[in-house]
Amino acid sequence: MIKPNSSRRTTFSFWRIFPLIFVAIFVMHAALLRLPFFWDEAGFYIPAAYDLAHFHTLVPKTTMDTGHPPLPAAYLALWFTLSGWKPAVARIAMLLLAAFALINVFLLARTLTRTGVAVATTIATAVYPIFFVQSSLAHADLAAAAFTLWGIRLYIERRVWPSQFAFCLAVLCKETAIITPLALSLWELLQTRTESARSRITRAAIALVPAAPLLLWLFYHHHVTGRFFGNADFYQYNVTQALNPLRFLLAVGQRIWHLFGIMNMLALTAATAVAMFFPPVKDESGERPRIAVPVQLQFALIMLAHIVTFSLLGGALLTRYLLAAYPLVILIGMSTLHRRIARWEWPAALMVIVFVLGLFFDPPYRFAPEDNLTYKDFVELHYLAARFLEAHERNNIVLSAWPATDELTRPYLGYVQQSFQVLPVRDFTVEELVKARQMRSQYQVVYLFSTKYEAQPLFRSNAWERLNRRFFDYHRDVSPELAAEFLHAKRVFIARSKAEWVAVLEMEQPSSVASVGSETLQQSGDSR
Repeated sequence: MIKPNSSRRTTFSFWRIFPLIFVAIFVMHAALLRLPFFWDEAGFYIPAAYDLAHFHTLVPKTTMDTGHPPLPAAYLALWFTLSGWKPAVARIAMLLLAAFALINVFLLARTLTRTGVAVATTIATAVYPIFFVQSSLAHADLAAAAFTLWGIRLYIERRVWPSQFAFCLAVLCKETAIITPLALSLWELLQTRTESARSRITRAAIALVPAAPLLLWLFYHHHVTGRFFGNADFYQYNVTQALNPLRFLLAVGQRIWHLFGIMNMLALTAATAVAMFFPPVKDESGERPRIAVPVQLQFALIMLAHIVTFSLLGGALLTRYLLAAYPLVILIGMSTLHRRIARWEWPAALMVIVFVLGLFFDPPYRFAPEDNLTYKDFVELHYLAARFLEAHERNNIVLSAWPATDELTRPYLGYVQQSFQVLPVRDFTVEELVKARQMRSQYQVVYLFSTKYEAQPLFRSNAWERLNRRFFDYHRDVSPELAAEFLHAKRVFIARSKAEWVAVLEMEQPSSVASVGSETLQQSGDSR
């Protein structure tokens, strides 16, 4: 392995490069900074920061208790308290964490390879759609990834105790960040060096130090709530119902795709595989170096740990859970291109271009809006709908689903000036609309929106769709036109952007409408 740079040089590079990285990503995200909060931001993370700032409680009171450690909420609460409750404040605060993650990617790559590879890896990571989008979203995953990458860099530089401090911060951002220390502890146990077994066990035990603050948080959470983890619904969705052998196998396949294929990562994976057929390039200074094989194996073990863990846990297979692993994939890919392709700069530049294109163009398969800039369309549509409701439906009770229920009741999320009265439903499937029809006297307005992004895939399989419904909470929303007919409502607002839409319906008087049978709705919903 290449000898790490000295601490003094690393410190100097940090303070010289960090401002450049921050300014660069700030400019790239400038158009996104004022967007209201999106999905889990609105549902969990921002309310948790709000509760900490206003009620001084580490366990949220006004939103679902997810059981996540409190460091991200404390970080955001500090920024909000100093600068005001505006979305741009949180987004800039998250960009600082993204810049911190990226400089650790750069320093890690420079430690293991050459400066050119480090620059290419950092740029590619910054523009990779999943990392780019998460860079300004107030999710705990970015903070956990930033400190995890810091810990990995320090560990590779053989700075043992500073790396444990970094990993401790990571697990205080999100409990699943313990994955990387566990993987590194296992790595130490598997070593076949000349040291004694006792020495290996000692190193493995040191790698488990970050488990201590995580356990302290879990015991504190139990002391306050009587539970070690989140509330019953959260635990069941993310743990209990996920423990199924068939689901695990399906999830592993999807997680492998998420790490090596999704959002144009397949291009880099394929380029890396093709490059392996070429012999190493020899320059004037000799054969171009590669990342030391033990380090590559450590990275592989970390990736495997992420794939397995997030196939066992997590109701939704969100790509952001793998955020700390993506830079490792990109680093190995860029290093391989450098080692085996003479003019490696050209394929490296092509990979960056392909990643940028993934931000703007939707792929021909199912994905989450937060995997690229589609989330921006979602937020803008919801903002338009909220403006319409404020202008025309201020005194009415609104029936809607999460996260719109939070958008309409929490003004600090950036959608409304004053809270609405909201009647919640789970989603806008046939079953939920049947329930809504039975409650039609309790509300005057229906706020509908696409809860799943329904781009048309190249291939559609009924069997695969049934498995997704069974294991991964997939469902189909009823169209706004059909919902209006079934609920005896008049459509007064609708807006669309690609495959996403929002609609507002006003309820008509029961005496003035004709009956529409639920059987018709069921048949129409199944035919979509």
